[in-house]
Amino acid sequence: QLQACGGGLVQSGDSLRLSCAASGLTFNWYHMTWFRQAPGKEREIVASITSSGGSTYYVDSVKGRFTISRDNAKKTVDLQMNSLKPEDTAVYYCATRRLDGTGWLKLTASAYDYWGQGTLVTVSS
Repeated sequence: QLQACGGGLVQSGDSLRLSCAASGLTFNWYHMTWFRQAPGKEREIVASITSSGGSTYYVDSVKGRFTISRDNAKKTVDLQMNSLKPEDTAVYYCATRRLDGTGWLKLTASAYDYWGQGTLVTVSS
């Protein structure tokens, strides 16, 4: 089970930190990913991190502003979001997928098996 929290209403340029807590799985085995879905748009990947935390991926639109991190002891994965823009407004989801040996990074939502409930981030201009 994945439980995301930390969303809210902020102004353009502000920061926000999302957190996702995992239970019921051996957390340090799983690569973790944040997605987001804006109204009327498809769910898109935002950032991903390997099970060890040694490698990360960011979609171009958030590079340099967002940072994904994890704490395997606490079974949490965080998304630090700085310099927020109105176009970052979306419901943010944490997700992971079963280990199948096909590589750690999957860009499409359909590849993921486990999802948190989503947390809404609204950035006003």
